[in-house]
Amino acid sequence: MRAQFVLSEIGVGLRRNLTMTFAVIVSVALSLALFGGSLLMSDQVNTMKGYWYDKVNVSVFLCNKSDAESDPNCAKGAVTEDQKKQILADLEEMSVVEKVTHESQDEAYKHYKEQFGDSPLASSLTPDQMQESYRIKLKDPEKYQVIATAFDGRDGVQSVQDQKGILDNLFELLNGMNWAARAIMALMLVVALMLIVNTVRVSAFSRRRETGIMRLVGASGFYIQAPFIMEAAVAGLIGGGVACAFLVIARYFIIDHGLALSEKLNLINFIGWDAVLTKLPLILATSLLMPALAAFFALRKYLKV
Repeated sequence: MRAQFVLSEIGVGLRRNLTMTFAVIVSVALSLALFGGSLLMSDQVNTMKGYWYDKVNVSVFLCNKSDAESDPNCAKGAVTEDQKKQILADLEEMSVVEKVTHESQDEAYKHYKEQFGDSPLASSLTPDQMQESYRIKLKDPEKYQVIATAFDGRDGVQSVQDQKGILDNLFELLNGMNWAARAIMALMLVVALMLIVNTVRVSAFSRRRETGIMRLVGASGFYIQAPFIMEAAVAGLIGGGVACAFLVIARYFIIDHGLALSEKLNLINFIGWDAVLTKLPLILATSLLMPALAAFFALRKYLKV
């Protein structure tokens, strides 16, 4: 009987404050969708880092005849066979190096033609204008500076380039977008909490006569507060369900039937469904507990029992 009474009071409260309840649902849904989205964005950035950092190389470009005439780093002339052998031997002895691959001028020219064959510059280049290089795969991509320190400015070396630096700029941009989403999420959570408190306050005021009668007949404080707390919890849970639906739909349409099908993005390793599904219980738990706690503390001020 008591459970039936509490459930009926929850229904009455939700109907009386329908517009505010709707506002609570929308604000909770948006804030938790942003919360889940920011978590998934972090997972995506970490997945991309693991995928790309494992593939980046450090390139030691060697001086050619053209560089000897125009580049101050190659003022002593093009790289000699002895210098190439010594550079290779030093690279292979370094503990941070996993693998060293040599790219000749002909191979560099072939790769350039494959990538930029449509460029007007490609037709005017010859193989002897390309640079030989050593492509180094590191055991730890963070140890690029060890290679740069050892070979920058060395005779026969034109430059040392790290592909990781290019990726870092991309990841910094993605992380910045992620923090912006978290800031908006925090603002939406504050708005949701304010709406929950106001909804509970209005609900408590509109039912002050009923709660007064319940006090007179000896009802416990928890029994009086339970309908208000559960009203907020139910509204929050509905909002959490909507947020979960947003994330699932976004994953399905944006990634599975959007980005993942694009030929330009086929080298990006997107997060899987497991990353999305593991976030849903957290979102639902937050949507249930956050409004319930907000309502509990609001009732201590607005509903003296």
